Amino acid sequence: MTEESAALYVVPTPLGNMGDLTRRAEEILRTVPWVAAEDTRHSGPLLKQLGAQARTIPAHQHNEHEAAAKIVEKLLVGEAVALISDAGTPGISDPGARIVAAVRAAGCKVIPLPGPCAATTALSGSGLLDEHFLFYGFLPSKGGQRRQVLEDLREYPCALVFYEAPHRALETVADLASVLGERTLVIGRELTKLFESIHSCPLNEALEWLKGDPNRQRGEFVLMVSGAPAGTEDGEGERVLKLLLGEGLPVKQAAKLASQITGAAKNALYERALALKE
Repeated sequence: MTEESAALYVVPTPLGNMGDLTRRAEEILRTVPWVAAEDTRHSGPLLKQLGAQARTIPAHQHNEHEAAAKIVEKLLVGEAVALISDAGTPGISDPGARIVAAVRAAGCKVIPLPGPCAATTALSGSGLLDEHFLFYGFLPSKGGQRRQVLEDLREYPCALVFYEAPHRALETVADLASVLGERTLVIGRELTKLFESIHSCPLNEALEWLKGDPNRQRGEFVLMVSGAPAGTEDGEGERVLKLLLGEGLPVKQAAKLASQITGAAKNALYERALALKE
């Protein structure tokens, strides 16, 4: 190996297209004696294709503490270990962070390699103009908890980036539209694979677009929402809401218009309008 021998290499693997494996990652996987893999059955074909002779260590979300102890043991006797997940970069909405922390705590060297990551791949093709982004990863699977998280993120002036599984895509997009209001949504799906698609549309039209073709609901999703427009703090939304109510507009219409004007969540403005009326 041209790299340091007794080190944990954090190695990104392709999202789908095998051509995205870097030459450095290929060399590491081919030469290390141990590979810690999220799913050894999934990683087996990749290692075989590379001609790797490494023995594998299971390292998934249910055994990270045990896997970390085994990896530290290998490192302390001078053996190198490569850490990989099923696809993309370990530790980014994938197992790996606890292992890296344990290795660093043991005083062993960690060497991260650059490479495939679904979030940054999707963002680079999104066309969103926000200067900053917040990567959240997977939202809670339960609707109430998911909507509460989105309420907490509603005023962030940066692009919001989420991962989502196909069976929750519709309900998650519905909640995004309900809580975040008038924004742009970019849907990245099956990145680097045969049926890759990146679709941009107004957030309130996204649910119908997904329902328009069952094929649009398949695959792994990256959902990217444009940031809250400037001046959309709660105070601004309420200020506009009060003006509209003062002009005699019905509660529902006032909330809708205030949301369109300020970008504040329509549902929250509607509840506030009811309270003001009372």
